[in-house]
Amino acid sequence: MDPSLRTATYKPALAWFAALGTLWVFVLVTLGAFTTSIGAGMAFADWPLSNGSLNPKGWLTEPDKFAEHSHRLSASVMSTVTIILAVWLWRTEARSWLRRLAWFAVGLVLAQAIVGGLRVLLDHLQVETVDTSVGRLFAMLHACLAQLFVCTLIAITTACSRPWIESRPQGDTGPLRHAGVACCALLFGQLGIAAVMRHSFAGLAIPYFPYATAAGGFLPVAWNFRVGIHFAHRVMAAVLVVALVWFALRLWTSRAASLAMRCGASVLVSLLGLQILLGAQIIWTSRNQFMTTGHVLVGALTLATTFCLTWLAHRDAIEAKAAA
Repeated sequence: MDPSLRTATYKPALAWFAALGTLWVFVLVTLGAFTTSIGAGMAFADWPLSNGSLNPKGWLTEPDKFAEHSHRLSASVMSTVTIILAVWLWRTEARSWLRRLAWFAVGLVLAQAIVGGLRVLLDHLQVETVDTSVGRLFAMLHACLAQLFVCTLIAITTACSRPWIESRPQGDTGPLRHAGVACCALLFGQLGIAAVMRHSFAGLAIPYFPYATAAGGFLPVAWNFRVGIHFAHRVMAAVLVVALVWFALRLWTSRAASLAMRCGASVLVSLLGLQILLGAQIIWTSRNQFMTTGHVLVGALTLATTFCLTWLAHRDAIEAKAAA
């Protein structure tokens, strides 16, 4: 490819393709969450095929097989979309950092596929010290990598958009950048805790909400690993309520924030409220599969929104560094 033909101009077809790929990743997250919620992660004991086939018997009629196989098929679509996007950017995009980011996304999606496969192939190996299987340890990693992949796709899609390419400098976004990075770090920590909790069967280790005991206490009476990880999830949730509302307030009051960023702050607070409600419903419904799936999806959307706002706040710094 002749480098002189590469441009950093807005390309509508590329921007829409990247946006549709980003939407698809949330389909993938939803299917993965539902698979875990109904305990169907081992519906097939082989990989990459399912019972040795691309069209295994019973996958359209049996819920556990449908959940797991549709998750695998959607992951294949996601891999293909990511590779096409990376090649497209490599051939047409002038910004070298964006081309590198696209190939990083390819590496992530392939690593995610391998980790997902190892979750299945190594599930028979038990780790006695932590009372779980090697496969479930890879499932925890699989969940965390999924969130990193979501953020990477959002970064690419946002950088391909017309507002990113054609907008004027925003002004001093330093305070917004620092606040956003702190919130993203907290959200990644919370999602890591949640992954460990889900795959350690600790979702109902504390079966009361908002209290931790039947008598209305805020601290559990008896402690073990599952109770501890569940309680850590609740504590981090309380921290995030404060942090995300603080971030939203900074966006609402900052002169450097665009109208889109202020609207995004409103979306973020709405997602936060919905996430709290879904978390409560998981306890009150004894871990209803749809409430649990929704909680995972809204958690991913909350991270995605926070990261997108943080990424937009970094726009001028990223482009200035690339041009230097």
